[in-house]
Amino acid sequence: MRIRSLVTGFALLAGLSHGAAFAEQTATSAAPAPAYPLDAVPEKLPFNFPYGPPISAGRAQAVIQAATAEASRRLWPVNVAVVDSGANLVAFLRMDGAALASISIAEHKARVAARFRRPTRYFEEAIQKSDYRYIATLDDVVASRGGIPLIEDGKLIGAIGCSGGTGSQDEVICMAGAATVNK
Repeated sequence: MRIRSLVTGFALLAGLSHGAAFAEQTATSAAPAPAYPLDAVPEKLPFNFPYGPPISAGRAQAVIQAATAEASRRLWPVNVAVVDSGANLVAFLRMDGAALASISIAEHKARVAARFRRPTRYFEEAIQKSDYRYIATLDDVVASRGGIPLIEDGKLIGAIGCSGGTGSQDEVICMAGAATVNK
């Protein structure tokens, strides 16, 4: 008897949440949500900001200094790369003790963030959270945190990429560097 009432309670709860979701959906749009999530058509293009003039070498160095100051404070030796709005390397620093294999990964993360105009975290989440495995078929994608676009006055001027720690550590370091530009 107890199991039957639990099942009934869960069914009622599921029905209420389905009804609430349906009411919210119909209130916000006239068309029902597509059965396949990738068939959804957003009203606006995501990450649709224009490419701006390339970041200067001096500004790129300032971004790296801010990033490595944060990394040093946390005792995380990392590699940090800054690319311009065309995804070309402008500045790079390998901290003492940073993994050699992470040199090219830091550059790759920066290039991807600039080319796709979005943090590399979005690719990681697309695969890990949403199971959008097709992301892995896109050319030159890296699905790991640690690449952040540098946006000034609404325009992409470059990107920073960090590697050497976990993805979340790399992202923290990138955000410290990007904060010098993204205000």
